Amino acid sequence: MKTTQIFLMLFFCLLFINLNGQIDIEKKLKDQTNRKANKDVDQQINQGLNVVGNEVKGLFKKKKPTPEPVKKQVKDSVTKVQIQKSALAANPGSTSPSFQTYSKYDFVPGEKVIFYDNFTSENVGDFPVQWNTTGSGEVVTTNLYEGRCFNITNGRGATTLDSPVSLPDNYTIEFDVIPQKDPKNNNNTSFSFNIISTTKPKDINYGLARPGEAAIRFAFEYATHYSTYYRDNSPELSGNDPIRLMADKKYRISIWIQKERIRLYVDQGKVFDLPKAMSKNYKYNMIRFDRGVTMVSNVRIATGLPDMRSKLITEGKLVSYGIYFDVNKDIVKPESFGTLKEIAKVLTENPDVKVKIVGHTDSDGADAANLDLSKRRGASVKNELAANFGIDPSRLESDGLGESQPVAPNDSPVNKALNRRVEFIKL
Repeated sequence: MKTTQIFLMLFFCLLFINLNGQIDIEKKLKDQTNRKANKDVDQQINQGLNVVGNEVKGLFKKKKPTPEPVKKQVKDSVTKVQIQKSALAANPGSTSPSFQTYSKYDFVPGEKVIFYDNFTSENVGDFPVQWNTTGSGEVVTTNLYEGRCFNITNGRGATTLDSPVSLPDNYTIEFDVIPQKDPKNNNNTSFSFNIISTTKPKDINYGLARPGEAAIRFAFEYATHYSTYYRDNSPELSGNDPIRLMADKKYRISIWIQKERIRLYVDQGKVFDLPKAMSKNYKYNMIRFDRGVTMVSNVRIATGLPDMRSKLITEGKLVSYGIYFDVNKDIVKPESFGTLKEIAKVLTENPDVKVKIVGHTDSDGADAANLDLSKRRGASVKNELAANFGIDPSRLESDGLGESQPVAPNDSPVNKALNRRVEFIKL
């Protein structure tokens, strides 16, 4: 009996050595992204080996074989970590980023929201009610990113807003995008975004190849490309930037229009700054995605840039819609940098001014949870101004009022976006 036990122990020791050798050959899941990911790999592998150890103990105790091959259990644990590791690689900004990286980021979103859609009011699997298409699409969730996305799968078709949008001289457009591989186009990741002037805003097919009377197109393909089009034969423009958007990674696209000037940002980098691309001879009234497949979310169009100095110093209250957080999170997102930089500039130029920073939420969720979230967001903004912009923390207070002071009914995505805000109150 003892001989049999010794034999079995030697057998399983050799099995452990073989398994460890396989894991080393994998070099801990090949594509190492950072030390944290490696630590997670080691933890998961150890858990897998603990499973092996438990099965060995059960073998001696119960005198019967394991119900599943030990090798498969370790492989399953490693596969789980590979998925987690892929998520980190696809979204390196998932941890709190350093604002200091974005010191040249100057994008400031518009103050008055005229369109917003984060697709949270839609059922997964449905086509979103605020949009129209010549192809197909549906609202989805993903395993890598929180929230809901509009998965546009129309290939060569076009997707636009169901109702025309009247765009003024000065406005901003923002959206998150997760490019997808198009099986009908050699699995390439490509799509285009257009700002169009058209006399037929309800006709998506009108001028599909060269849309409307005038347009600017940003094409995200092997590189990022822009081109303009005018039916009055005005000189057309085009140009390239080597940046390429990769599949399954989330990017923030921000576009800033000031009369004829247009600037395009990808995440916190400025890609194009074109002084004469938007024709003053046309009124633009359509946005459109086409020529590829992609996922989009958090689509926001807003007009008017806030006069931060006048609002805060003269009027005593600045309401900001340019400070962003993920849903139910209190970490300030990197795209807030331009707004925070301008607020810090006003405070630096007026060193005697003290302010209270107050967070507000919409009505989604429980009252108590929203109150707590708003307080934490106010504190986060205070900490960012102190830690990354050099504002003396003794000049800053923070608070939160949750959903208790809405500025609009919480009955639509646009109105909810108006209620999610950060206020700076002069003390």
